[in-house]
Amino acid sequence: MGKITEGSLEWYRTVLNQIISSDMTIYQNQKDCLDLLLNMNIDLPFDKNQEARKMAMKVSQYSHNIAEKCAALTGSGNFDDIYWQYLLLEAPHLFESYLLYMEKNRPDSKKFYIPRRKTLHVVAQDLQDLEERKIEFYGLSLPSRVGKSTMCIFFMSWIMGKRPNSHSAMGGHSGKLAKGFYGELLNLINTQEYNYSEIFPQSKLQKQSADDFEINLDKPDRFATMTCRGIEGTWTGAVDISSDGYLYVDDLVRDRQHSLSPTRLENTYQEYLNKMVDRKIDGARELMVGTRWNLYDPLGKIEKLNRDNPMYRFRKISALNDDGESNFDYEYGVGFSTKYYVDMKARLDSNEWEAKYQQKPFLREGIVFAADELRYYNGVLPEGGFVKNVSACDVAWGGGDSLSMPVGAEYENGDVYIYDWIFSTAPKEGTLPLVVGRIMGNNIQSINFEANNGGDMYAYYVNERLKEHKYACSTTSTKAPSKQAKKEKINQYSGDVKQNFIFLAPKYQDKQYQKAMDELTTFVYIGDNEHDDAADGVTQLAITLAGKRFAEVKATKNFMWGRR
Repeated sequence: MGKITEGSLEWYRTVLNQIISSDMTIYQNQKDCLDLLLNMNIDLPFDKNQEARKMAMKVSQYSHNIAEKCAALTGSGNFDDIYWQYLLLEAPHLFESYLLYMEKNRPDSKKFYIPRRKTLHVVAQDLQDLEERKIEFYGLSLPSRVGKSTMCIFFMSWIMGKRPNSHSAMGGHSGKLAKGFYGELLNLINTQEYNYSEIFPQSKLQKQSADDFEINLDKPDRFATMTCRGIEGTWTGAVDISSDGYLYVDDLVRDRQHSLSPTRLENTYQEYLNKMVDRKIDGARELMVGTRWNLYDPLGKIEKLNRDNPMYRFRKISALNDDGESNFDYEYGVGFSTKYYVDMKARLDSNEWEAKYQQKPFLREGIVFAADELRYYNGVLPEGGFVKNVSACDVAWGGGDSLSMPVGAEYENGDVYIYDWIFSTAPKEGTLPLVVGRIMGNNIQSINFEANNGGDMYAYYVNERLKEHKYACSTTSTKAPSKQAKKEKINQYSGDVKQNFIFLAPKYQDKQYQKAMDELTTFVYIGDNEHDDAADGVTQLAITLAGKRFAEVKATKNFMWGRR
């Protein structure tokens, strides 16, 4: 190894390690660390030396966290001042530090990021990954009025300051929306309320156009640093997105009415491709924000096409979490309480609530088992007329599929009350004891398994486990048809399910039952479904009850896990 010279990366690494290994609650050590980082940025400029920047940011973040705690504990102005100096050093390179320093002089109650940080921190990290090229596309879906657009406008202003000579574009469903982007960007860049000029002293406003919604932070060029346009505006020849720039697309779907028209959605998607994406130079990245109105909205189509692409990330944050509590109950009263969202849920159509607030898109046209067309009960089974407990099972073998096993109580009048439902993505080792336990616990005398992809093997092992418990149950397996034929079969028996099956009302459903119903009530006949396990499960049960099976066979021996 060569000699370590003063000013080299290894020299800085050695000296910085010595400093941060000392007591960083001592102000002089903090000052020495900051001075060394500032000097390092002169010798090894962070905007050009990625390795130096990475090391410096790690040290700076560690140090500023300690300085912040010392300032809070001691009330020392020195520690507070050095905390902000660290953030100023980081701000051109770390998006969250930029957010914090931009609003340094504003009271916390008036800031954008601080009150919302607990929820939007993960979004800040995602955007940092986008800028560092860990991903090349980021799709963000949050409820309305929680800060998603403002967060992304901050991000785009950060990119403009970092690279004023690159070209980026911001687009939405209308020119009015584009005008809003333009105004908010100018406010961040060119007002005393924010600290933009401290962070990016070299990125000064050179030119702006209120007519074309263009902002230039560099010497005049054919294309602006940032152009804001509605999708209906002129893009060809007027907009350029350079290889180090961004296409930011926000709310291409105008409203609920727009989302209900398959033709309008497809036209919007084609316009997006032919007008917006067409302006990207190879290497340009993309940020798309939108409420997930529909399974086939532009963001949904992109997600479907790139589901397995690690360079595409889709972040969805629902209004209510799994415990029924608000994810956006921000500080200083700027968010939305659990009560607000619970009340909103009670007022809205269930599909609209799920899409607009829970980010679970739907397609009203073509839904086979629409939620408002199904029958529900309050969890109390009728006393007279019971015949038997019945079930069928669609076995899962990975890939995000769920084992789907609805359990029903059949009555003399033909009604079937679905009072239990195993719906799990766990591996076979986890679902097997569940299935065996529910068969015995629900006193099921016969059950049919879908035989495809090892379902017959699964049925055999269930049967063996039941024998070990000396429990008598007829376990059979049935070959399912092809994908399209399966969809036809689901559609064929959908009337039986809607007429005869009675599901637990939402308030009585456990989490697995709830997930099954979410999948069932978004299953479409026209178009593709990510999963069909819930629909397949109830259809198998309907077929079993009707006594119509495809090539029924008895479960046999001589199978081992992993064989087909």
